[in-house]
Amino acid sequence: MSVDKIVEELKKNISAFEKTVETKETGTVLEIGDGIARISGLTKCQSNEMLEFPGETFGVALNLEEETVGAVILGKYTHIKEGDSVKRTGRILSVPVGEEFIGRVVDALGKPVDDLGEIKTKEFYPIERIASGVMSREPVSEPVQTGIKAIDSMIPIGRGQRELIIGDRQTGKTAVAVDTIINQKGQDLICIYVAIGQKESKVARTVAKLKEHGAMDYTIVVKAGASEPSPLLYVAPYAGVSMAEYFMDKGKDVLIIYDDLTKQAWAYREMSLLLRRPPGREAYPGDVFYLHSRLLERACRLNKENGGGSITALPIIETQASDVTAYIPTNVISITDGQIYLESDLFYKGIRPALNVGLSVSRVGSAAQTKPMKKVTGKIRMVMAQFKEMEAFAQFASDLDEETKKQISLGQRLVEILKQPQYAPVPVANQVAIFYAVSNGFASEIEVKEIQAWETKLHEFFNKTKTSLLDKIGKGEWSDEIEKELKDACEEYTKQK
Repeated sequence: MSVDKIVEELKKNISAFEKTVETKETGTVLEIGDGIARISGLTKCQSNEMLEFPGETFGVALNLEEETVGAVILGKYTHIKEGDSVKRTGRILSVPVGEEFIGRVVDALGKPVDDLGEIKTKEFYPIERIASGVMSREPVSEPVQTGIKAIDSMIPIGRGQRELIIGDRQTGKTAVAVDTIINQKGQDLICIYVAIGQKESKVARTVAKLKEHGAMDYTIVVKAGASEPSPLLYVAPYAGVSMAEYFMDKGKDVLIIYDDLTKQAWAYREMSLLLRRPPGREAYPGDVFYLHSRLLERACRLNKENGGGSITALPIIETQASDVTAYIPTNVISITDGQIYLESDLFYKGIRPALNVGLSVSRVGSAAQTKPMKKVTGKIRMVMAQFKEMEAFAQFASDLDEETKKQISLGQRLVEILKQPQYAPVPVANQVAIFYAVSNGFASEIEVKEIQAWETKLHEFFNKTKTSLLDKIGKGEWSDEIEKELKDACEEYTKQK
């Protein structure tokens, strides 16, 4: 190349050169330990901003003090030491969102942990978003069918509702949540299961069960395992609801399960005490109520002008020795629209799901039921409550009048009908058929111990010979003709016996 050409190239490059000044705010680690870093020099840092530490490790600024910033490290922190440089990213903590996450298992930051390759998505949602305003919402009126007879009949859940699942450990709380996910097949509902502080083996078993029933086709699993640092346990539920909001903004319906928020509260308490926030009741910081309320308030049903999507939240809380009056249980009970209370004593008696009808409630009520279910199960809750009292009274009374005997007989049969094995959700039309048959006396001649076998055969009879009737009931249709058809079908089945 000639000298002239070289000079010409240099002139071109010089003329195209633009002088830009890039400023980066950096700070210095003053102290580090237990996943908490105290940093000086970040005077313009924002709350919840992501900070970059050495070794491509990120943290979140939580305490903005006069001289220092308190940050929690998201992941391993043993390589970070005093004097290390920390950079501001200018980005509020956010997670990737998109359709690509369906069928995948990811961590609290949206990174895949299922060995199925990278998830390519362009959109990010901040983990903290202000919940939709009152004027953009509408009342809950469409049901979320759990497939669990005791819940669909007495404590119905609607799309956009927040229903707490509460009980001691090992009472079947996760089982209720997993059965609800399995029952959403073909219901046009995206499910997100957030596992917080659980053993890896338990999460693996849950994912395997969801795959076995074809439920991973519409489910995202967000996992923050028991071995992971407390900041990830704190972030996981917010990451899950941000993913849910992406679908809600597209007008879709989402079901999100937080399993469980007790462990998130423990993680938050640990972080707060290390950040030297003052402890209050039961050593929790004063803002622990706000921790759960700003999470659960994001579950709602939007009106048509705002896309018409919904997020239904099923938070799980673990109690100690059935104490629902403890701090965290009372907090979450006051935030949600009702609770499903699972009782240890019932569980040990073999009543599964171990649902305490007296303490369980849905504040949405029959608004979240289809018309056939509403008509058929209207009296069941009252019958069950009366049965509990009469059963206790009957133990001490030798002579009972016919009406009382009839009530006790119906109650005994309903208790048997409400028993249900795990991973066996029952379609809503079949539930209507069985409740109609029992409450109208078609099972009064059947021995209590034979009820479950009788129920199985009744389902077989309806599934084989009454499919058009089940289709009508499943679509929410109800009229005098359908009721007569249902009655005739029950009589036909009884005559066969």
